[in-house]
Amino acid sequence: MVVGMMRWDLALPGVDSLKEKRMVVRSLKDRIRHRFKVSVAETALQDQRTRAQIAVAIVASDGTHADRVLARVDRLVAQESRALVLGRHREFY
Repeated sequence: MVVGMMRWDLALPGVDSLKEKRMVVRSLKDRIRHRFKVSVAETALQDQRTRAQIAVAIVASDGTHADRVLARVDRLVAQESRALVLGRHREFY
């Protein structure tokens, strides 16, 4: 059994309020959760309106599958037009 985790630090240019930030982050989290059936959460920077950090976790029977799913999630996050990826971090346990 393998646990894979990936975290993204995001910039949210053009976001003018925490309410607007929550809408952007919630939309991204919902799409990730629905499409990939993984756990996803906003893990830091909740009080900063132009920054966000989200993390995804997956439990899989082998590392190859977990790595493949995290790579697909990474592509989805990178394609989000309302967010710029400033950094990413991937770990396996």
